[in-house]
Amino acid sequence: MGKTADLTAVQKAIIDTLKREGKIQKEISERIGCSQSAVSRHLSGKSVGRKKCGKKRCTTRRGDRTLRKIVEKDRFQTLGDLRKQWTESGVETSRATVHRHVLLNQKKRQKRLTWATEKQHWTVAQWSKVLFSDESKFCMSFGNQGARVWRKTGEKEMPKCLKSRVKYPQSVMVWGAMSAAMLR
Repeated sequence: MGKTADLTAVQKAIIDTLKREGKIQKEISERIGCSQSAVSRHLSGKSVGRKKCGKKRCTTRRGDRTLRKIVEKDRFQTLGDLRKQWTESGVETSRATVHRHVLLNQKKRQKRLTWATEKQHWTVAQWSKVLFSDESKFCMSFGNQGARVWRKTGEKEMPKCLKSRVKYPQSVMVWGAMSAAMLR
């Protein structure tokens, strides 16, 4: 990071809050992990960041419909297989794009946007009370996790969405968490 264009909305809010608390630019930059000049440019308003960040949309609505049809043909395909078939249909894309298009529907996108908008102007004190956590299950025996099934809401019990697997494979559950208190 470092450039003002690369500062996230959360970092910018933290900079503003710390400045109001009377912190100097050097302390602020050390606290959030960016350059002092990035803090200075943000506070002076000289750099408003990039106008449009990220890659342009690489798919069309028609391409998205094609992907849905590919998924519905065989719901047990890997992301690699989905990408290969989607590419063969004329849409050149990455594995990550396939993953986003299959799993992140409009409702989930809206929920993420709402969450981010609500937290946009939070202070450092409010963020310091937040704990982000995640867990992952690691299967010890190869191939017993079962295949991923691509399905829509309400298709859980459909026979074409079911496949047999080992009932109790050996596994380990790992849990991790991160908060602002860990950054100090």
